[in-house]
Parts: sequence; structure tokens; C-alpha cells
Amino acid sequence: MRLTSGGHDARGLRPVYSPAGFDNELRGALEELRAGHWMAMRTLLGRTGDSWGLRTARSQVLGVVAAGSQVVEAWLREDRGSADARMMLARVSVERAVRARREQHHSAGELEKTARQACYAAAEELPADPVPWVCLLALARLDERQERGEHRERAAEPMLPLGPWGLLYRVYERDRYNREAHHRMLHFLHARSEGAAGNSGTRASAVDFVRWVSSWAPAGSPLLALPLYAYVEQYRRETAEGRSGPLLRRHWTQDPAALDARTALLGWFDHTDPTSQSVLDLNHLAHALWAGGRPADAARVFAALGPYFTQQPWLQVAEDPERPEAARAEYCRAREESFAADR
Repeated sequence: MRLTSGGHDARGLRPVYSPAGFDNELRGALEELRAGHWMAMRTLLGRTGDSWGLRTARSQVLGVVAAGSQVVEAWLREDRGSADARMMLARVSVERAVRARREQHHSAGELEKTARQACYAAAEELPADPVPWVCLLALARLDERQERGEHRERAAEPMLPLGPWGLLYRVYERDRYNREAHHRMLHFLHARSEGAAGNSGTRASAVDFVRWVSSWAPAGSPLLALPLYAYVEQYRRETAEGRSGPLLRRHWTQDPAALDARTALLGWFDHTDPTSQSVLDLNHLAHALWAGGRPADAARVFAALGPYFTQQPWLQVAEDPERPEAARAEYCRAREESFAADR
């Protein structure tokens, strides 16, 4: 796979949002998918093969776009023996279930049941594939009361709460450092603590989890950037509860946030080709370094990003998170300040 260069100087570039990021092959498949065609998606996944991390990342983006159409179903009708089509059916089914629950649609329960069946069918079709298990982890967040037994299992780390650890282990068996699986687990822990004001132990479990993961993630792994997501969510919740001002903004300049930003920079960013990485991870790292008072380091990440911008984390940390355009303004301010300081 050939990826574009992210460029080495983002000064003056207009921010661009692209779910494909640096992946030009994925971008082409998405264009075909939006036009109602599935052949490019089939070719892309076939070429991706058993590069499980790349398969997970690409199928996640494809699933979000395909969920609003019947393109995957058309592909499966044409090629019923395709493990890739079966996996993509699991992807779109989960995306539809998540959307229905978010919109409180009356079909949410039935869509969740259908999605779970699609996941197990995909897992049976290609047992080595981690994606169906990642999809089941995504569904776990919808089980708010943890009624299903597989969502109440004990973690290997005693300080962590009950959760879908068995599902995470199924992914671990297939792709040990799978990025999306650990993000899905973090989403589950955040959902579990939603509305748990006054329960510091419940809220702390998300931070405990990400710091535990980063303690064993190897150099070059995007899991070293996982803690940055937990700190953004922590900041968002504290702001929503009315806490603000200089004291809260120091959140980024003090440990553990500052330490984990440094670890992500030195242990992940400096060990990889940034153009092979998630632009969402890079945006989180650029923000953490800029907000943590390290503009020169942030400038390096912004330069690697080129024009690529994501709504998160900039919207969550903006002064007015209710305005979508505030994210772009915050991103541009951070980028300009970082480059100015670097000069």
C-alpha cells in the first residue's frame, strides 16, 4: 500500500477533514462506495489481507459510510461465500444499531440483536479475523446495565471493573495491540461512568485502564496515545459540570496528562511514519503537547499532519463546544501558536 506524504510544513494549509486520512486507496474506495458501488471496497479489503490492524481501521471507516445504504447487502448477495462481505455486514449492522440507540429509535433493540448475530456469523466465516470481536466490543457499550454475562467478566488487572474483557481477549488472541479494540473498551468504561458524579472510583476506571494499557504497549504502538483520549473526556466532563478557569486548564501541563503526552511523542510518534497513522491520534497528540506548554513538539506533529484536521479533540476543549465551527478555530489557533513558537 502506498500512502501520501503528509508534508513537512503545515503552515498556511487550510484544514481538511477526511475520514481516510493519508490512505489514498481507502479514499478511492469511499468515493465508489458513496456512488453505490462495492467493487472497489472488495478489492481494497482483498489487498489488505491479514494485515489485521489495517483491516480493522479500513473496515471501520467503510462501515460508517456504508451503513446508510444497502451496498454491503448487494455485495453479499453476489458473493455469499465472501468472508470480507460477511465482515462488512457485521460492521454496518453494528453502526446502524449504535445510531438507532443514540437516536432512541424504536428499532434499536432489534437492530442490536441483528448486529450481534452478524458478528458471530462473520467470526465463524473467518476465525482468525479480529474485526467481528471488535464489533462485539462496540455493541457492549449499548448494554448500559451490563445485563449480558460477557459484559460482566473480571479483568486480568485487579484494579479494573467488571466488563467485556473476554471479548477484548478474543481480539488480543488475533491482533494483540489492536487500536480500535482498546478504544472500544475505553468507550465502554466511559459509558459505564456516565452520570456517575460523586463516584470518583467509577470515573477513575477509564484513566486506570488507559494507563495500564500504556504500561505494556510496545514502542511504536498507537496504544501509547490512548491515555490522551481519556484526559480529553475527563476535561469535557469537568467543563460540563461547571468547572473552568486557569486551574482546569493546568490539567494538560501536569502529570499524568503531561507525562503521557511525552510518552506518546517519544514512544509512538518518534518511532513510526506519521503518514501510516491515524490522523485522529495525531490530532490528539498535537493538542496535548500544545495545551501542555510544549509548542515546539506540537509543531512537529502539526507538520506531520499536513492539512488533516479532526473535530475531536478540538471541539471538546473549545470555549464553546456547542458550535461545530469552534473546533476548526481552536485547531487553527493551536497550530499557528505552535509554529510561531517553533520559529
